[in-house]
Amino acid sequence: MANILIADDEKEIIDLLKLYLERDGTVIFEAANGKQSLEVLEKEAIDLIILDIMMPELNGFEVTKKIREQSSIPIMIISAKIDTTDKIFGLELGADDYITKPFDPLEVTARVRAALRRNYELNQQQRQPEQIVVRELTLDMGQCLLIRQGEEIPLTSVEFKVLFLLMNSPGQVFTKEQIFEAGWEDSYVVDDNTIRVCISKLRNKVGEHNIKTIRGLGYRLEK
Repeated sequence: MANILIADDEKEIIDLLKLYLERDGTVIFEAANGKQSLEVLEKEAIDLIILDIMMPELNGFEVTKKIREQSSIPIMIISAKIDTTDKIFGLELGADDYITKPFDPLEVTARVRAALRRNYELNQQQRQPEQIVVRELTLDMGQCLLIRQGEEIPLTSVEFKVLFLLMNSPGQVFTKEQIFEAGWEDSYVVDDNTIRVCISKLRNKVGEHNIKTIRGLGYRLEK
């Protein structure tokens, strides 16, 4: 049974999502603003947070930044802000997904299931201490860490999934569809902006020279 926090200053949105998500047996916690959401996270063992951007006290971007300073909990932003720049900014701060309002609650439920499944699988991997080494890069499966030249670099769950795909088969070219399916477990909708942001963040962590763009095909990790 998963604990999900819904942070939104519109009670109608919380009630709608709660109606659908509770059908899966999840326990729903509520927050009406950014400050309350952080207080809930301190007190409860939350497995995923659904976060609005435009909230009083602290907005969703500020909350995402604060959470990412200490946790890799899945963050799903649901917002009326539809500009691509807002979406990219949210993903760059560390959000795992970004859905615009108005939304289909069935789609949100499906994405929540996928995010929880990814996080569960990641936790299972963490119980099996293994390492994948490619040149100066070491992916520590036990700690969900990238180690580069002795420096420990934390990864979000999506970044870990994508980097595992690349490092597990260095030199192999992976299409955007394959990367999206590995990181987000959605093969039917490929979001180019989401992939570009993820690859850009990974390049900052592994080194620009280690991930190569193959024009018209996808990406590969250099051997």
